[in-house]
Amino acid sequence: MGMEIEFLKALVVILGVSALSIFLLHRLKIPPLIGFIAAGVIIGPHGLGIITDMQEIEVLAEIGIILLLFTVGIEFSMSELMRFRKVVVLGGGLQVGVTIMAAAALTYPFTKDLSVSAFIGFLVALSSTAIVLKMLGERGELDSPHGRTMTGILIFQDLCVVPLMLLAPLLSGEAAGIAAIGAIMLKGFAIIFLVMLSAKWLVPGLLHRIVQTRSSELFTITIMLVCLGIALLTARFGLSLALGAFLAGLVISDSEYAYEATAKILPFKESFLGLFFVSVGMLINMGFMAANYFEIILIVLAVFALKSVITSAVLLAISTAPRVSLHAGLGLAQVGEFSFVLAAVGKSTGLIAGDLYQTFLAASVITMVMTPFILKLSPGASAWFTSQKAFARLGRNQHDYPAREKLAGHAIIIGFGLNGRNLARTLRGAAIPYVVLELNSDTVMAEKKKGHPIYYGDGTSRETLQRLGVRRARLLVVAISDPSATR
Repeated sequence: MGMEIEFLKALVVILGVSALSIFLLHRLKIPPLIGFIAAGVIIGPHGLGIITDMQEIEVLAEIGIILLLFTVGIEFSMSELMRFRKVVVLGGGLQVGVTIMAAAALTYPFTKDLSVSAFIGFLVALSSTAIVLKMLGERGELDSPHGRTMTGILIFQDLCVVPLMLLAPLLSGEAAGIAAIGAIMLKGFAIIFLVMLSAKWLVPGLLHRIVQTRSSELFTITIMLVCLGIALLTARFGLSLALGAFLAGLVISDSEYAYEATAKILPFKESFLGLFFVSVGMLINMGFMAANYFEIILIVLAVFALKSVITSAVLLAISTAPRVSLHAGLGLAQVGEFSFVLAAVGKSTGLIAGDLYQTFLAASVITMVMTPFILKLSPGASAWFTSQKAFARLGRNQHDYPAREKLAGHAIIIGFGLNGRNLARTLRGAAIPYVVLELNSDTVMAEKKKGHPIYYGDGTSRETLQRLGVRRARLLVVAISDPSATR
């Protein structure tokens, strides 16, 4: 009974200090996430020492990560993932691979150990799904070009957590052999295949039966059961709980009950995720940060510079628009929450320890705390950079624009999503000339074959609009779900 009371006391203290921190920071328009981290620092073993046993808190934090990945899975269906497979597979793969190699090369002169440097590369390569998706959601930018790009890369990074966790013992010399790693990977593919089968045949039928009972409580419990059950199943097969939760979300995403499931899970996710950031704050040793502030600041700046440059360059290389590439590069420049999970594995296998571990924690948390501010500045910064002459060449279209003299009294449609397509159909029916400007190069190629007057380009570029005869156009319609670009 005593342990339960102590746990309850700890929970009350956490919630009380978190509420006070968020309330005070809200007045300064600072995101709640920073309030949770600040609360963790204050009450943790390196702060006032009110809470010293973090085991129970870490369990609740793990649930927060599971629920986060579950909602990400629901919001991004398999069909959606296939639409953005170039960004997910090619963009995500290059971003993770190049970042690991670059970080390892830069840290090797200091560590003098290739395994440790490679592991630091693992930690730096991952970005924060929790912060970035929360911020994009609050700003209504999840469905914008940069929102979809960031989410695609984040999903690839989250899927990389499992192989990176399996490679950590290999780096530390505790390898169980290639056969053991292969067996775990084979199990992984088997479990993913089973989950996808259940998505097609089992879960939709089950949810239909549950909905027929008209019991809201039963529906909520079933959704939680699917989420935690699949997460537990994947963990039993040697994969991560988080990957299982993501797969569980994908299972429900293609059913007609996805929106209701999200609504039921959201309050739980927000609460548990807050506890995750409190637990991160508890790990930070403020004394160590104060004593080594110069090195930590240098590392933070190096991480931001390295990740933003690599991510932007990779996206430009796969034909993403310059403004979107820079925006996504800045938005994904922080270290992610799964890096803390990975760091715990590294600590247990002896890859990082002592001062190196504390330096990583301090620098990572600072990058996370800075992310909301950087995301707010990203639209303006990316627009300014791409307006410079050095970027003008990158933004120019590979497809030929129509001759300017031929364009007069026409309509310009920016964006060829659902609204853009409907408007184009209406204009075509009324015999009104129009041109379309779209940032997705795959969409441009596909629609051009169908005979649409569609061109690749960024609607925020004055030069591009002038090429489409904006001065002689009768109408310009902005049909994109990108608030910053619309402004």
